[in-house]
Amino acid sequence: MRKITDAVTWVGKIDWELRRFHGDEYSTHRGSSYNAYLVRDEKTVLIDGVWQPFAQEFVRELEKTIDLKKIDYIVANHAEIDHSGSLPELLKKIPGTPVYCTANAVKSLKGHYHEDWNFQVVKTGDKLSLGKRELVFVEAPMLHWPDSMMCYLTGEEILFSNDAFGQHYASEFMYNDLVDQNELFTEAIKYYANILTPFSSFVVKKIEEVLSFNLPLKMICPSHGIIWRDNPAQIVHKYLEWAKAYKENRIALFYDTMWEGTRRLAEAIAAGIRKEDPKTEVRLYNLAKTDKNDAITELFRAKAILVGSPTINRGILTALAAFIEEVKGLGFKDKKAAAFGCYGWSGEGVKLISEHLKACGFELVNDGIRALWNPDEAARSEGEKFGAAFARAVK
Repeated sequence: MRKITDAVTWVGKIDWELRRFHGDEYSTHRGSSYNAYLVRDEKTVLIDGVWQPFAQEFVRELEKTIDLKKIDYIVANHAEIDHSGSLPELLKKIPGTPVYCTANAVKSLKGHYHEDWNFQVVKTGDKLSLGKRELVFVEAPMLHWPDSMMCYLTGEEILFSNDAFGQHYASEFMYNDLVDQNELFTEAIKYYANILTPFSSFVVKKIEEVLSFNLPLKMICPSHGIIWRDNPAQIVHKYLEWAKAYKENRIALFYDTMWEGTRRLAEAIAAGIRKEDPKTEVRLYNLAKTDKNDAITELFRAKAILVGSPTINRGILTALAAFIEEVKGLGFKDKKAAAFGCYGWSGEGVKLISEHLKACGFELVNDGIRALWNPDEAARSEGEKFGAAFARAVK
């Protein structure tokens, strides 16, 4: 339990051991936290909860902080189980306590837990009086589920943003000004790239809507990671930047290789890019040896990518196929691409990758390049020329 202000206490759980999230879909190298907040005024409200495996511990620790019967309201900003997982355990202790959430959250919560709790549906602009302070609700559909919302606490000038502006980042220091800034923004951009990219148009609209309210802002308290108290608007402006087809002066090469031929071709292409445009940063990733979420973050930051695989069984290697499937769902915008690879027999891998990239929404610069067997000096020279041409095309 950590006191944030005289009225607000953090009552969440830091998960130091977490290394995979959303099943096995998201890597969490630095752990995470499940942030819940207790607000005490004339009325007391609990905002969000913790993941289901920690539900009993959460309720037990909460009982040390407050008589549970003194909790007047519960706010469920988002129905996903990492936030709502403690509700069944808690509502066994205080049945009938009103649960404030969106209409879509009612559907989700009933779908998860098959309970008909005392739901109170709210929409943007609705207010809940706590006494001297009010909670103002702001629906945030598709940030990142249809049921998502935020709430703003007047008097304290705190935005409880749920998943928005969060990071999977465990730290005892709790606040943005106390943690390693490189680690913080590495996790923040990874979180955006892998989770919120498909909803970027909603991000822009919702942030612009919230900014139009002209609410004073002292803190942003998300449901994962640290709290933004030092210039909290900085992460809001970062989201606006990231949501608008973000790119840096980078080119990333993603590949897998069987007998090092495709790797050698990748290195030749990279050498050609560097010679043509030394100011552009070039990065290479063997996807069989690279965490996929880190790779997607690198793709998010790149202005252009090249994707390579040898042809195998008239297809491509599975590390590439899985990566492309993930990328397709994320819907990246305004990025250029090309394919490359080696082959021994049929050689259709490059064509297949090009088709996949086009289906993912990338602008294809050319038809790609392929090398027969293990690239010899002449083939590597062609790879360098290809890289130089690619660099010119994406300037």
